[in-house]
Order: sequence, then structure tokens, then C-alpha cells
Amino acid sequence: MIRCPMPRTILVVDDDPHIRQLLVFALDKAGLAAIEADDGESALAIAAAQSPDLVILDINMPRMDGLEACRRLRAARGEGRNVPILFLSSRDDEIDRVLGIELGADDYVVKPFSPREVVARVMAILRRTAAHAPEVETGRDLIHGRLRLDLDGWRASWNAADVPLTVTEFQLVRLLASVPTKVFSRDAIIDGLHGPGFAVTDRTIDSHIRNLRAKFAALGGVDLIETRAGIGYRLGACAGA
Repeated sequence: MIRCPMPRTILVVDDDPHIRQLLVFALDKAGLAAIEADDGESALAIAAAQSPDLVILDINMPRMDGLEACRRLRAARGEGRNVPILFLSSRDDEIDRVLGIELGADDYVVKPFSPREVVARVMAILRRTAAHAPEVETGRDLIHGRLRLDLDGWRASWNAADVPLTVTEFQLVRLLASVPTKVFSRDAIIDGLHGPGFAVTDRTIDSHIRNLRAKFAALGGVDLIETRAGIGYRLGACAGA
């Protein structure tokens, strides 16, 4: 198993102590520190106090389920709103997966799962978080029309208004903005975000695109991303309404 070269803290949230134990052990073997919570309410308190680098969040839990915990993490001010989230689901249901991603999750794994798979997805998200900026950057900002990406601060803005994005959303729009004239197929987007051979469905990418469009359209950014039927997506003119 590949070990994480830098210290990272992962918050594991699940009401099943056996699952938490399995994941904590696997994360420890990969060189990742793990802290635990057994429900959504505890997870919010721990996340606020300890600022984990990533949250593994079960959907079905008592007191507060993972979907509500994700909503509240994303609504919180400060760095907590941008913490990467990986959902665990006990239901192999595409609607639940898409719902989780639209709420702001960066990835998901369906139970029963291999702890090694969970660790591999955690490592992939952490690599994206620490990835180097593209060569087309100007200073540490990437600007296209009214879109500005602060590559050091992991912040996106439209007409100087902040647009809160998840890690995956930021990486996706950054990928499109790295070559504004290129039409990226869904497979190319998956490879750009996760690396070749990573198992992510086309519907997952489409869900991220819908989420990005909705966030920017709320500020007038209706032309953020263009769809090329049968091919994929590319960055739009970003001129605004």
C-alpha cells in the first residue's frame, strides 16, 4: 500500500464501530492519522475543533445522517466548508450517489467495500488537493473572462464574488480552464481528476458539471461551461449574462 508522504488527518464518521476500526487501521497503514465520530452531530463538532484534511462520511446514521452533516459542513464558514468529503453508502442506488455529489461530496464508495479501495480514493483526493497549478497560470491566478481561480488559496470567484467549491469542483473547472479551447471528453475529465483507470461513472461527471453551473449561474455566470453533444465539455466564454 502506498503511504502518504505528508501528515494528513482523516475524520471517519460511521455508527458501526467495526467499520470505523477497519478504516482507521487501513488509514494508519497508509501513514494517515485518523479520528473518529459515530454520528453526524459529533462529526460537526470534531470537524470544527480539529479541522481534518478529509472526511469519510457514512450516509445512514442515527441522530444526524451523512447528507445533513454534509450540508452543514458545506454551509459552515471558513476552511471547513471546503474540506473534501468521501461518502460511504449502504445502498447501491445511483440516485443516492448523485445526491451526495450534488450536496458537495468529492467521491463515494458503496458498502460492502474494500478498505484498500477507500484508502486509494482518499489518497487520490489528497493528491488533487496538493497538486501543482497548471502551466497556463498568470502568477498564482488563472483568469478567463469573469472567472478567476486563485490557485494558491483554492478559491474561485466570478466578478470578484466568491464561489464556494468542493475540491473536485475546483479541480474540474481548473482542468477546463487550463486549456480553454479544448473539448474534454468525460473520460479525459476522469483521467485529469483521478488518473487513468479510476472507476467513476459518466453520471458522476455530469453531476459535478450541473453543480458548477448552478453555483456560477446564481451570480450571472450562465456561460461557464459549454456542452458539445456526443463529445464532452469545454470552458465557456465566461462573459456573463
